[in-house]
Amino acid sequence: MVSYKTLGLVNTRDMFARAINGGYAIPAFNFNNMEQLQAIIKASSELKSPVILQVSKGARNYANQTLLEYMAQGAVEYAKELGCNHPEIALHLDHGDSFELCKSCVDMGFSSVMIDGSSLPYDENVALTKKVVDYAHQYDVTVEGELGVLAGVEDEVVAEESHYTKPEEVIDFTSKTGVDSLAISIGTSHGAYKFKPEQCTRDPKTGRLVPPPLAFDVLDEIMKKLPGFPIVLHGSSSVPQEYVDIINQYGGKLPDAVGIPEEQLRKAAKSAVCKINIDSDSRLAFTAAVRKTLAEKPAEFDPRKYCGPARDLMEEMYKHKIIDVLGSDNKLAQLD
Repeated sequence: MVSYKTLGLVNTRDMFARAINGGYAIPAFNFNNMEQLQAIIKASSELKSPVILQVSKGARNYANQTLLEYMAQGAVEYAKELGCNHPEIALHLDHGDSFELCKSCVDMGFSSVMIDGSSLPYDENVALTKKVVDYAHQYDVTVEGELGVLAGVEDEVVAEESHYTKPEEVIDFTSKTGVDSLAISIGTSHGAYKFKPEQCTRDPKTGRLVPPPLAFDVLDEIMKKLPGFPIVLHGSSSVPQEYVDIINQYGGKLPDAVGIPEEQLRKAAKSAVCKINIDSDSRLAFTAAVRKTLAEKPAEFDPRKYCGPARDLMEEMYKHKIIDVLGSDNKLAQLD
């Protein structure tokens, strides 16, 4: 058994409470490799932002659970090296699909886990989520549950259609399960192809797809039912078109990739939405930089020479999200 506290990590309880009161959201950045982790820590440390290092089941298998433990501990020490004396870093399981997986993550030093029973019948979702909560809370690990279904693809999470969260279910679900935060569905979607072209309109000037707006009426109803309760948005990458254009320019094929407009995410961040998940934007930035470097320098074979620029572009993107979208800069409990 590894306690996250011995690794220097924190759970999400306090950072969420402050975010709700302060009208901002905590960045939850997924990572799969060292360069992503370096960029996340550099951006969040320099900007004095709390941050959630988010790991999916697939990413955990890719990285190795034992290495992840030490990567998380190393992230805390790296933040301190960068001058962030009191970092607030959570290590979170994204879309856990079983009690056994969540338990394993708790036992291996994760400070927060998500149990996603949203595809199950309601009563089964409640029972599974409560089982995870009962175990995790013994070790002061926070738990995120989910109501509603997001469309799209992210690792093993696949859904053809989205189903908005039903506001009438949220009080019953949170009270029966004891979850610390609730992921909801209001129109966000996983992956770089969040919407089908027929769901969108096209900008007559650029020809780019314009996605449908988020269902803020559903969010408002949920907040009325659960005043002050931490709400989470998954599938919230904006799919920056400059990255898509670079990828396509240098041999990629990402037609009609479209994400969530950043102004809508900023609006959500000013509400009870205190955690916003971003994954695809990082993947796009990484891929764009690697493709560009290898196309311009075809003789290059040193991974540092093409992963380095990718790391730099991701750091730039993370800083933009922290400052301009989430508003979490300079929000550490101890800024000194």
